[in-house]
Amino acid sequence: MVKLKKQTEFVKDIKSIITLDNPDTYISQPDPAKHEIALKTENVSVFYGYNEAIKPANLFFERFKITSLIGASGSGKSTFLRSLNRMNDGVAEVKGKIMYRGLDLNSPDVDVYEVRRHIGMVFQMPNPFAKSVYRNITFALTQRKKYTKEQLDEIVESSLRQAALWDQLKDDLNKSALELSGGQAQRLVIARALALKPDILLMDEPTSALDPKSTMQIEETMMELKKQYTIIIVTHNMQQAARIGDYTAFFHLGKIIEYDLTRKIFTRPKVKLTDDYVSGNFG
Repeated sequence: MVKLKKQTEFVKDIKSIITLDNPDTYISQPDPAKHEIALKTENVSVFYGYNEAIKPANLFFERFKITSLIGASGSGKSTFLRSLNRMNDGVAEVKGKIMYRGLDLNSPDVDVYEVRRHIGMVFQMPNPFAKSVYRNITFALTQRKKYTKEQLDEIVESSLRQAALWDQLKDDLNKSALELSGGQAQRLVIARALALKPDILLMDEPTSALDPKSTMQIEETMMELKKQYTIIIVTHNMQQAARIGDYTAFFHLGKIIEYDLTRKIFTRPKVKLTDDYVSGNFG
């Protein structure tokens, strides 16, 4: 199997893309000559049988930024997100290229475990394992590699600190994760993903099941995490997208209608459909 290779430099000869051929779409990309790109998609489409759920998508995701994917239910944003680390394998057919560190992640000979180690995933509902807090974080680590107890202790503390959970749980590491509150459980899941030392975090509606206080805590955690990680988040919450997103992509019926800096999407969208959606006049 082909495994991901370490590479610090990304292709710099691709100019930023502005698509105005179709007046119903507008895509303004970060320029790879000026910004480091963590991930890009080239004509990525997703099929469920003969149904094209995602029409060809070409996007650049800037490193150490948060990109919000917005759109109505059924617009395809979660399907697109899950394609980025091969979570749709066996469920749907993904065509096109997903380029990361010079490698096409959609290639059949890529090690999927390696893909998901570099590109972590946090789901809508907190899904801690029925294990202790400590084992939740170390379980995946120990499946393929041996660590000393000291190494695991360091990883657990570091991951919980990054997820803003260490001070709350440092004396309860043997406590069952199923006893945690919803907000704590979701931050534990984030810590579990961080333990694998990914470059990119995918988050699919990570706060939709949480109360406002927990939601704010998760958002604050995300703002800290983007100093070290690239984050791509699906959200139905327009206020959340506006608060935390550096870039925003608006999906409609499986198509990316507009992609731009978040402040432009919410104040000066180029496409009327985008304006209708973010202003609450959708449909």
